[in-house]
Amino acid sequence: MANGTVLLALREDPLGGGVSVEQLRRIGKELEERGLELRRAADSRDARAMLQTEAGIAAAVVAWDLPRPSAATRTGGAPSPSATGPAPGGNAHLPTGGAEVLDRIRHRFKDLPVFLLMTDSSDHDLEHLPLWVSETVVGYIWPLEDTPAFIAGRVAAAAHTYMKEILPPFFRALRRFDDAHEYSWHTPAHSGGVAFLKSPAGRVFFDYYGERLFRTDLSISVGELGSLYEHTGPIGEAERNAARVFGAERTYFVLHGDSTCNRMVGHFSVTSDEIALVDRNCHKSVLHGLVVSGARPVYLVPTRNGYGLAGPVPPTATAPDAVAARIAANPLTAGAVSPDAQYAVLTNSTYDGLCYDTLAAARALAPSTPRLHFDEAWFAYARFHPLYRGRFGMAVGPDTLEGDGRPTVFATHSTHKLLAALSQCAMVHVRPAPRAPVQHDRFNEAFMMHGTTSAFYPGIASLDVATAMMDGPQGRWLIDEAVTEAIRFRQAVVRTGRRIAAAGDRPDWFFGVWQPEEVTDPATGTRIPFADAPAALLAGEPSCWQLEPGAAWHGFPDLTDGYGLLDPVKVTLTCPGVTATGETRPWGIPARILTEYLATRGIVVEKTDSYTTLVLFSMGITKGKWGTLMDALMDFKAHYDSDAPLDRVLPALTARHPGRYRDTTLRELCAQMHGHLTRGAFIGALDEAFQNLPEPVHPPRYCYQQLIRGGTERLPLAEAAHRVAAAMVAVTPPGIPVLMPGESLGAPDGPLLRYLGALEAFDRAFPGFGSEAHGVTVDPETGDYLIECLRTTP
Repeated sequence: MANGTVLLALREDPLGGGVSVEQLRRIGKELEERGLELRRAADSRDARAMLQTEAGIAAAVVAWDLPRPSAATRTGGAPSPSATGPAPGGNAHLPTGGAEVLDRIRHRFKDLPVFLLMTDSSDHDLEHLPLWVSETVVGYIWPLEDTPAFIAGRVAAAAHTYMKEILPPFFRALRRFDDAHEYSWHTPAHSGGVAFLKSPAGRVFFDYYGERLFRTDLSISVGELGSLYEHTGPIGEAERNAARVFGAERTYFVLHGDSTCNRMVGHFSVTSDEIALVDRNCHKSVLHGLVVSGARPVYLVPTRNGYGLAGPVPPTATAPDAVAARIAANPLTAGAVSPDAQYAVLTNSTYDGLCYDTLAAARALAPSTPRLHFDEAWFAYARFHPLYRGRFGMAVGPDTLEGDGRPTVFATHSTHKLLAALSQCAMVHVRPAPRAPVQHDRFNEAFMMHGTTSAFYPGIASLDVATAMMDGPQGRWLIDEAVTEAIRFRQAVVRTGRRIAAAGDRPDWFFGVWQPEEVTDPATGTRIPFADAPAALLAGEPSCWQLEPGAAWHGFPDLTDGYGLLDPVKVTLTCPGVTATGETRPWGIPARILTEYLATRGIVVEKTDSYTTLVLFSMGITKGKWGTLMDALMDFKAHYDSDAPLDRVLPALTARHPGRYRDTTLRELCAQMHGHLTRGAFIGALDEAFQNLPEPVHPPRYCYQQLIRGGTERLPLAEAAHRVAAAMVAVTPPGIPVLMPGESLGAPDGPLLRYLGALEAFDRAFPGFGSEAHGVTVDPETGDYLIECLRTTP
């Protein structure tokens, strides 16, 4: 079994002749005898390709005079300049192919041992090598001046050391423990998987996952691995390493997802009958934290656009006077222990990829609260790419926000969502401020209250490895690759639409992408169509993604320059029918129909709204993956243009609901649904319901108490007017809470009941396309929406 891979980027053909070539061949043989696998590259392009695709390289030997590929073959293979991070002047000014490879290594790997191969023709240039070269390499090789065994031994020793040192603290200790092959005398009872071998079903389970998973599923009784509750040993060391990498003063590993992180932070930050400022576009776990803590919420209302997408809470709503007025106007604050908020939480980035200038947000909210929590479930990668500079919670600290008024900042990460960790693995990051200290022993009480004493050690290891993957230049590389692929896809969609319009042989419509139509090159001030902008500009210049105040493409009101930014890796496809400013078109393609079709092609999107659908470009994205999506979009267009029968386009849907969709075509279904969504004032009711919040009557904790003790009843919408909700109602799309526990449903013709009634009517009219409504039960016989309401006092 190979102990690692060594890249040999050499000019000479090892199968050729000559003294130097023979010596290189012997060095290669010596490396193989030491258990190392060799990968050879004959020019800089092949070497760069190997570096991009082969993460298991343990060492590299690079010839300074490695040739570049000939002009006839020099196409493709290299990522954008932002991905490579070239030396000043760019790759074109690097003197040799070997220099190109070294430059790629220093921007791709952290501490990879690199040996520079020098030949008789290049030895006189050693003192003239660029200074950054000596910072990149660990040694030089003149193949004829030492024995092959000695040279190979140096490379092998460096490779073996590297392979040991790349392992982060906890994963290293876990592997060391596993290698000891000790008997298990503690929980879990499967004892390294042996118990599964005693049952036929268990044997299949064991074989499916492999022995190593079960051997590393251990108990807290294994003292040498440390304690998740006490934050000691290798676990504590891993958490401290994560704090360094993510820019926190303290980091906590959490094994039940960002939902638990949110409850943990909320429970610590605010107590019974204290005021919490809560982004209305929040995850339900934030509400659960309010229930547990007994806090009294005052909601901050985000902006919305014509697509129904939620934007940031506008700066006008976070100003001290605006916050004070909102607190004073809320009926729940009359019973609060203090008129001042103790805690505020903002969603950053939003589900649709909108992220704050966190320094501006912290500066604005600091007079109103001593604790600020950024729920960054979908944004754990932000610190590792310059596009997001100043856009993440841990960017707020004494070095960036001076003065005694700085709030304590929490950032909660669902690490598994867009970094490489196992499901449910998350982190809490903390940067405390003197005005609201976070004493570890006290926060740890909240941590233990919401944690588990039966930690899943492979999950802890995955958090440790996810941290290591982002440490150093490799973190930038990984995120830049995702950003670059997202940009390529975004441009491909726009260019495809152009080609369709120019061809003139088919209807000139296509899907769009929610993004600026033009960007500005700050170096020249030139405005460039987005589709024609250099990828390096889009991948490296944050201003290309900022929400310019009043810009029609995003449709959000009341923003200031630089306040919000669109995350390029969260790609929202737009369908014909409405615009970001709320204008409706005579015809349209509702996104639910597109999503249903994509599912038949094995493409599952992240989120669907009325006329938009969201896809994520994570570190696992490939050109082949997004190329499949492009092909499916083209096929859908062809089906629509040809008015294909629905039973051919969506056969499973028509089989489930033959009475509704038999003899219907795809174009007819789109027209029917578009008419229902637009002529029925569906979108207007949606916007009004989210902008005009219901009247708060009771705190969330009171409603939960009534829910548990039988003080609630389920009512159809026709009987729910002026009743008080006992549970949150969040409808997907768009996935934002429309009703919080303790709020009144309002008048029969009020915005909330009109919106819920429109949803109910939509679900009846279009079976199979119904909304996913948390907090709403559908009567299986009548199809009525049933809302959990507090019982009225007799």
